[in-house]
Amino acid sequence: MRKVIGIGETILDILFQGDQPTAAVPGGSVFNGIVSLARVGVPVCFISETGNDHVGNIILQFMRDNNLSTDHVNVFPDGKSPVSLAFLNDRSDAEYIFYKDYPKQRLDVEYPKLEEDDIVIIGSYYALNPVLRDKIVDLLDMARERKAIVYYDPNFRSSHKEEAIRLAPTIIENLEYADIVRGSREDFFYMYNLHEADKIYKEKIKFYCPNFLYTAGRDGISLRTLAVAKDYPVPSVETVSTVGAGDNFNAGILFGLLKEGVRHRDLGSIDEAKWDRIIQYGIDFATDVCQSLGNSVSPEFAARYK
Repeated sequence: MRKVIGIGETILDILFQGDQPTAAVPGGSVFNGIVSLARVGVPVCFISETGNDHVGNIILQFMRDNNLSTDHVNVFPDGKSPVSLAFLNDRSDAEYIFYKDYPKQRLDVEYPKLEEDDIVIIGSYYALNPVLRDKIVDLLDMARERKAIVYYDPNFRSSHKEEAIRLAPTIIENLEYADIVRGSREDFFYMYNLHEADKIYKEKIKFYCPNFLYTAGRDGISLRTLAVAKDYPVPSVETVSTVGAGDNFNAGILFGLLKEGVRHRDLGSIDEAKWDRIIQYGIDFATDVCQSLGNSVSPEFAARYK
């Protein structure tokens, strides 16, 4: 049975509408997608860390409640579990403030067993952080050696845009390991000051990774591979929060790859019809999550896909 392995942060997202907190939800960009995959019945493993405190306990319990093993989560005794404040504007988009107090020793965990055609997902600053780089590379090397599919979402926040030049070599290294790259309009604006899918693909992605998905919020999705160039509209929905939209688009794509039986050896030969079906899963997952304050797909949605 193929599985999805994610590595990333866990964080407690406190959501504000106006100046009032309205929800507190365990989150983290890779984590949100992994939770959705667990809910729809995909075997998953999540590698992370959290503090030995009240927030950490909320996150660990949330994982257990969602059939997610905590075996690969390092509970650190010093420092505190990270928290983010997400202020939702009138378009339900979020502006973030992060509070983090990590210990010196990071990610002291045993990795799950990786097998051929499993999927590894990495992303965000977590996949660039110099303090964690050796651990990320260990996982990526293992994925390459075992012929697992590597999916990379840069999820590059405005808070790191001043570091974009310094982080460029690490971003390139991640692109080289990746079999599929999915990034948002904001990511590439903050990383490269570029907006156009074709230009980004030709100048920044194609040389390292042939399969590229570009998401531009309400303006739709662009797919660029060596064989297919296609744009997809997204449905108009009543949006409550966009916090988990991209993360769950990723989850839907991974679900689609598994559902369509795409293995590592097939990555260069996915035809347009199969991409259409895979991307539709991405749209469905993202659409569902935009309609609630949760960071992952709803139990009702998950029940339909199980």
